[in-house]
Amino acid sequence: MIVTKSKSKLFTIIIHILIWAVFGMLLFFFTPLSWNITVPYQLWIKQSIAIGMLVVAYYLNSFILVPRFLLKNRTAIYMVSIIIVATVIVALSRYVDEWLNLPQLLDEAFHKSGPPKRHRGHHDWDIATMAALLGTSALVLGISTSITAIEKWQYDKQLHQEMEQDRVSSELSFLKAQINPHFFFNTLNNIYALTLINGDTSRKAIHQLSRMMRYVLYDTQNSTTQLSQEIAFIKDYISLMQLRLTDVVKIEFTSPDVLKDTALAPMIFLPFVENAFKHGVSATQPSSINISVSQKDNQLELSVVNTIIKEQSNNLEEGSGIGLNNTRRRLDLLYPGKYTLAINEDTAGSIYSVYLTLDLS
Repeated sequence: MIVTKSKSKLFTIIIHILIWAVFGMLLFFFTPLSWNITVPYQLWIKQSIAIGMLVVAYYLNSFILVPRFLLKNRTAIYMVSIIIVATVIVALSRYVDEWLNLPQLLDEAFHKSGPPKRHRGHHDWDIATMAALLGTSALVLGISTSITAIEKWQYDKQLHQEMEQDRVSSELSFLKAQINPHFFFNTLNNIYALTLINGDTSRKAIHQLSRMMRYVLYDTQNSTTQLSQEIAFIKDYISLMQLRLTDVVKIEFTSPDVLKDTALAPMIFLPFVENAFKHGVSATQPSSINISVSQKDNQLELSVVNTIIKEQSNNLEEGSGIGLNNTRRRLDLLYPGKYTLAINEDTAGSIYSVYLTLDLS
């Protein structure tokens, strides 16, 4: 990162040097050569000093005047400062002209070249020089102000984007950290219940849970996981939940026969599936859960439909909704404008359904 910034800074410096070189050649050196006279060397000294003053004015305005005054809404002070800078440039230019005796030397050069079509007296030369230098100074200072303001706007925009990315990343990490313990808390409660019924079954459940923990702890540390891994995880979860269920509960899970693997956010399906087992199964009442994952081009669909069991639950997180609330927030952050989530509760028919569509293009 440091090397990249150093190269970028060096590149910027080289670009500025080339721009000033071209600007100086065109404005301060090409024009005198078109006069068809023997130009006194004093003019080249004057032109070099003039472009040097403009360079100083440009960066004085860019690094000091614009940041300290214009960007801090001290416009009046800024305008006075700009006028002072332009006045100093013109005053110094006139002083250099007198010091080098440049108007007289140019008069003599024009007289020697023939009929004085372009001949100017001292007064004409002063007015022309002041007007040209004022115009050039205004142009240079205007460019300096514009570029500095644009760079500041771009810097602020980039800084805002980086801060927003950091905020989103931190929030996503926090939400994911909440979801994972939420899942393990519920699963461990289920295994605890199994240990009171069947020791062999509980040992099998612990083994399955360890495999799922490996996926959660190691395979989901990146921002995305593969769809095939997520489906395999859901299958393991369903299998684990079925260990404690009786024949009165019907579980159906379908997924594409030919799966097109794609990247998606890890554990984005789990809260919906977990919620179905949390509220949709009973040890005594007939109940069912139908889970379906389908895929069409870049569209991924999840359907979870379960019965609603209204009996009391010993789950310590009953009604908290941590998983579902966090999943909604994760969807907002990860897939803004690229997902639809429909949750319907049919109280009369005791049916709860979730339909999630993700656009992974």
